[in-house]
This record gives sequence, C-alpha cells and structure tokens, in this order.
Amino acid sequence: MNSPSSDNPLTEARRALPVAARISLCAAALLPALALTPGCVVAVRPAPAAVVYTEPQGVVVTEMPPAPVAEYIGPVPGPGVIWIGGYYHWSGGRWVWLRGHYEHPPRPGARWIAPRYEVRGGTRVYVRGYWR
Repeated sequence: MNSPSSDNPLTEARRALPVAARISLCAAALLPALALTPGCVVAVRPAPAAVVYTEPQGVVVTEMPPAPVAEYIGPVPGPGVIWIGGYYHWSGGRWVWLRGHYEHPPRPGARWIAPRYEVRGGTRVYVRGYWR
C-alpha cells in the first residue's frame, strides 16, 4: 500500500526540487507582499528657525510675590553651567515658587536675566526671567 504523501503529486514535486529552488520560490512569493509594506522612511526636517532673544512683556499681577525661599546651592555639576536662583513665577493667577537650579546657557555668551517684579504707573507687573 502506498503512503498518503506519495499519492499527492504536489508533495512529490516538492521533493524533486532542490532546496535552493524551493527558497527561490518562497522568496518570489513574498516579494509582492514586501512591496506593499513601507520600508525605510526618510523624513526631511525643516531648517531650524532663528531664535530671537528679546525681553519678555510684563504680566499684570494682583499682588507682589511672597518673600523668597532660602535655598541651598549645591556643588557645580560640571563645566559651563550657571546657577539660576529660585524665584516666584506668576502662574494661573497665583505665585508659584520655582526652585533654583543649574543650567547650561542656550548659546555661548548668553546671560541670564533674572525675573523682576515692579510697579508701573500704579500697576503691579511681573517680568519673567530670560536668556539674553
């Protein structure tokens, strides 16, 4: 009696093909599917926009900030960083303390201009800190 696999002509044809030919047939069958999938995507990034460093506009506030919080200034973490002392920042209609921290200037020669609180014509104004 013959085995079930010997009755199938497709099985006999597969046995007759060398391994390299079977791999080639499989690759040929996969190529159309691979053509439909995205391959390497190259995105073109736009040139960086020029950054203009100007003094920020003042924000009218309803009250002057509380007294500053005493802070411990830790050791300098590395070269090229500066200490930016903590300060109160006006956010959501109230003063929020932003802790002091070390920061790298955004470009060589940049100077940190600390925030300030002033009265202009009887109106309380907060001007946030910025790099110049």
